[in-house]
Amino acid sequence: MSKAFQVTFDCADPGALAGFWAEALGYEFDAPPPGFDTWDAALDAWGVPADQRNSASAVHDPDGTGQRLYFQQVPEGKAAKNRLHLDVRAAPGLEGEQRMAALDAECERLVALGAKQLKRNAPAPPMSQGFIIMADPEGNEFCLD
Repeated sequence: MSKAFQVTFDCADPGALAGFWAEALGYEFDAPPPGFDTWDAALDAWGVPADQRNSASAVHDPDGTGQRLYFQQVPEGKAAKNRLHLDVRAAPGLEGEQRMAALDAECERLVALGAKQLKRNAPAPPMSQGFIIMADPEGNEFCLD
């Protein structure tokens, strides 16, 4: 039997990083708990101080097919290369110049949202059809594939 899972990011600013990934993937922020119109209303009711309200955030695929992403605040910054990364499928089914054009366009969109392009790998058949290595606003590496 398969198990459901979520991907968790340790980060400095959960709300901002969740917002980046929501825009990057077409995801939505999780709704507040039942009985509350907003997260602020829930946090008020639970007595969470204003300075602790950005300790976590989460986004999900509105279609229900992608994994939930959870963002938790940690005191330390990112110190080394990720041992695990996301491959964002920005050009499925495309090859050659069409593929790289689609990846370049997505790269530009994500850079405008705060990401950084780290390296562009042109196609090298048969092993690679080309991809772009990126970093999100907090430096977490991911690939446009």
